[in-house]
Amino acid sequence: MTGRMRTCIAILCCLASSPALANYPVLLPPPVREMLEAAIANGNETEIATVAKIAKQTNPGAVDEIQRMVKSWKERTKATEETVIREARFTELWTGRVEAGGFRSTGSTSEIGISAKAEIKRAGIQWSHKLTASADYRRANGVTSRERYLASYEPRYEFDTRGFAYGLSQFERDTSIGYDERYTASAGIGYKVIVSGPLDLSLDAGPSVRHAAYVTGERETKLGARGSLDLVWRLAPNLAFKQVASAYAESDVYTLNSLTSLETKVNSRLSAAFSHNVQYESETLLSARDFDTLSRLTLTYDF
Repeated sequence: MTGRMRTCIAILCCLASSPALANYPVLLPPPVREMLEAAIANGNETEIATVAKIAKQTNPGAVDEIQRMVKSWKERTKATEETVIREARFTELWTGRVEAGGFRSTGSTSEIGISAKAEIKRAGIQWSHKLTASADYRRANGVTSRERYLASYEPRYEFDTRGFAYGLSQFERDTSIGYDERYTASAGIGYKVIVSGPLDLSLDAGPSVRHAAYVTGERETKLGARGSLDLVWRLAPNLAFKQVASAYAESDVYTLNSLTSLETKVNSRLSAAFSHNVQYESETLLSARDFDTLSRLTLTYDF
């Protein structure tokens, strides 16, 4: 809590205990109004919420006026943000994160493993765009045991605060499973089942088409259905549990990919995360495939 907020709270409490203001009319006392206006001018949402809460407790007759002031600030802020988005070029307003982890061992065995991921997003008024690229590589005693690369683009159009339509185009390479290239295209609709402070959950589903080029030289294209889940549970201000999963169902092929992670913030931009990835591929042209798991400890930088 900042020094300014502590001063504000002290003034509000003094006003509440003052006999002269005990039966103050509905109008908000000038000192309280000044404190709330100062918080609004700073633009810190947490500070505004704290001052407004105490102002309501100490001046119950002015609750409506306090709510109007806060609502007016939110409307002005939203209008300003929408103006900035409308006037920005497509190359502007992108945010993103870079994630990296790895290991190296020598001695009886010589092994190296690298895991990296980059993600950039652009959120508009109704449209949003997300581009993702990731790589997992592991080599032991001269033999490559894992080589997986992925790149995807996901546009999204929001109908309202909960419903949306999505698109997906994706490239994968995973020689350990047996394909040199796999291309995926999908489109469908989704819904934000839970939208709250501590918990967000969204689901989406739609048809898909996948084309695979196997290491044996064979190729195949299959139509199917795709579904995904995205959950974020904020356990504490600096700690979040995340679950992302997607599944594909085709005539004779099933794919499941699940990423579970626990992420803690080190500072405003740097985070550390422990994640566990589970991938399942049913029988393909190459061979039958069981569950494949990979645990990672990574550092993430937001920009």
